[in-house]
Amino acid sequence: MVIAEAVREALADRRPVVALESTIFTHGLPRPRNVEVALKAEDDLRAAGVEPATIGVLRGVPTVGLTVDQIRELGADDDVIKVSLRDLPIAAAQRRSGGTTVAGTAFLAARAGIAVFATGGLGGVHRGAAETFDESADLPVLAQTPILMVSAGVKSILDVGASLERLETLSITLVGYRTTRFPGFYLADSGFAIDYAVDDPRQAADLVRARDSLGVPGAIVVANPVPAEHQLDPAEHDRVLGEALAAMDAEGIGGHDATPYLLDRVQRATEGRSLDVNVAVYENNVALAGAIARALAG
Repeated sequence: MVIAEAVREALADRRPVVALESTIFTHGLPRPRNVEVALKAEDDLRAAGVEPATIGVLRGVPTVGLTVDQIRELGADDDVIKVSLRDLPIAAAQRRSGGTTVAGTAFLAARAGIAVFATGGLGGVHRGAAETFDESADLPVLAQTPILMVSAGVKSILDVGASLERLETLSITLVGYRTTRFPGFYLADSGFAIDYAVDDPRQAADLVRARDSLGVPGAIVVANPVPAEHQLDPAEHDRVLGEALAAMDAEGIGGHDATPYLLDRVQRATEGRSLDVNVAVYENNVALAGAIARALAG
């Protein structure tokens, strides 16, 4: 694993650092917007006095703190793979380039000594998982990875209620940011309640200190709702999602194909507005993660 010198120095000096995943620009957003969003996130963190550490795998080398050129290279690579934790040995041994998922990024960030990680949405339990056992690797990896992750909940195309149950079963600490309503990525409120909230970055940083002093394993997830003015219209969201789910069933789509199918249907049905929400979610989470990292460093 390679850790960029700027990231090493920031960690050694106990300055704030925020880890950023790479699948958002390798698989999540269209070109050229993908790289624009990735670089803007880094610029916004630096402007706030925080060192960004974008994480990915470059020709088999897990890299914590990609350069601008490396981000551009991964963002333009048609053969780039998604790298979850299970895929890291394959990518390394076969010298593949890849965008790291929540699970892959959290693992590498924690190994590098980074305490705070910003992502868009958390993976969760898929609809129909009682038959398919389809659950994101993000959840069990976070259960054993000591990091604070800021996310906007799980995408509403997933089984939100089951995802919350799994977070509880896996003893992943979950708090809302200024809310006890669990966000649904595209929506500020998924319709599900959560038990606890923090009101400012200092309180979130206190959770990290308390976890570490107690020796409690696993991640802290700060659920940060997208600002209401940027969310999808709830009525439109429910209509579009219902139509997408019906079409998926009619076409017999399932397994690993379900999520990309649903996301594509939602994007096309909203005429790209869901992508705008995706970007707003990410930028909001990056800003909060930077504030928490500063509070933790302070």
